[in-house]
Amino acid sequence: MRIEFTILGQPASKANSREIVARKVRNKSTGELQTRPMSIKSDAARDYEKTCLKQIPPKARQRLEGPCRIAVRVWYATERPDLDLSVLMDCLQDRYEWVKRGTGEKRVLVHRGVVRNDRQFRQQVFLHGIDRANPRAHIIVEPLHAQQLTLALDSNIDPFELLAL
Repeated sequence: MRIEFTILGQPASKANSREIVARKVRNKSTGELQTRPMSIKSDAARDYEKTCLKQIPPKARQRLEGPCRIAVRVWYATERPDLDLSVLMDCLQDRYEWVKRGTGEKRVLVHRGVVRNDRQFRQQVFLHGIDRANPRAHIIVEPLHAQQLTLALDSNIDPFELLAL
């Protein structure tokens, strides 16, 4: 089974553009409110995340289990951005939110992912290009079969030969 689709727009960096904000949190032992600095994603990363989640086709949201491989051809508008696809990779996995239920909290699935967790990607190929008029990311995800996984871990095989598999 092959899942293939395109996300329009330029992927935003998660790591290089975080913002420090002050957040109020309740001290668990005293119960009083305190202000603490927290690191959050940039506005650009959060905006890309929203548009990315909207563009993943319903038929691609298979919630695959087990080892998978991914190939991403990404076209940026300029050479400036680093190749950081962490926001895109986050969007491909299941998304949960904590919801209060009675006296406790429960994790609830809010977005079905292409995979359940991005740690399932055992083979990753990222190709970087420039398209000033149409920045985008073309994504291909496939489950890895046991034989392919064994070959991938064989130290006698040139990793670049795996790209032809």
